[in-house]
Amino acid sequence: MNSSLPPSPSSTVPPSPTPGLLQQLRERQDSLPEAQRSVVRAVLEDPRAAVAATVEQLAQQAGVSMPTIVRTCRSFGYDSVREFMLALAQDLAVSGSYLHRSVLAEDSAQDVSSKIIHAAVASLTELGRRIDVDVIDQVAARLAKARRIDCYSVGAASTFTASELQSRLFRLGLTANAIFDAHQQLVSASTLGPEGVAFVVSHVGRMPYTVEAARFARSQGATVIALTQPGTPLAETADLVLAVSVPQDAVMRVGTEAYLAHLVVIEILMVRLAQQLGPVATRGLQQFKQLLHKHGFDSAEYSGAMDPGPGLHKPGQKDN
Repeated sequence: MNSSLPPSPSSTVPPSPTPGLLQQLRERQDSLPEAQRSVVRAVLEDPRAAVAATVEQLAQQAGVSMPTIVRTCRSFGYDSVREFMLALAQDLAVSGSYLHRSVLAEDSAQDVSSKIIHAAVASLTELGRRIDVDVIDQVAARLAKARRIDCYSVGAASTFTASELQSRLFRLGLTANAIFDAHQQLVSASTLGPEGVAFVVSHVGRMPYTVEAARFARSQGATVIALTQPGTPLAETADLVLAVSVPQDAVMRVGTEAYLAHLVVIEILMVRLAQQLGPVATRGLQQFKQLLHKHGFDSAEYSGAMDPGPGLHKPGQKDN
């Protein structure tokens, strides 16, 4: 007879896992001194940005001193900021969401909404600090004199942006095309010549066919303008660069923040271009608006125009 006793229940229960650093930050932030709470809030607002930031940058974002950053790290058991950030990076690798760079998998709807909106606003604010208005005016001046402007792009977000750019140029009375096929971009590049402009939209700036088309257009004497990140092969190829630098999205290489930044740059550029073109452009826009208004489009009257109202004959309706 085996006299050995079965193991006690307590011996078979695995120890509770130690909470990750992100969870500890959320659970303990309310119990910390106010200055340290500010540090924790800054880290939780965008953990990935916090990992990449210097101590000085994080202190500035949190509105505290650099020694407060060190004290906060020690409050969570880390002897140095470096150890704290390493643990944070490891925790992000395990628990981070692939939905958005600022969002965590367990975030609530309110958290998701707040973080995405804040990230978009922060990116546009940073764009406002960095945008080179002199380059904007140089691009506007070149577009105003161009015989033909061909807009190149590849990928969903950049293609949509290039379509918007072409539409805006066309409304200002300029000859503009949007070309998304790689072969047609090369054909376009071969026919632009010195009076033409190849306007290339690519946030990634590394698509081989688009970069090749830009190089070919430049070799034919055309001016190449790029809306892209600085330091990319496309930026190095272009004559004029509208530089947009925003953090990469977790899923799409061109996320909402980059897309919004591109649209804002185009808006600024189109306004400056219209100012340089002068009365010719503004008169054309006025005539276009009046034409739309006459037919009930782009106005409050459009919905009313589609509703025959009481007593009026509706299409397909039989007379009584």
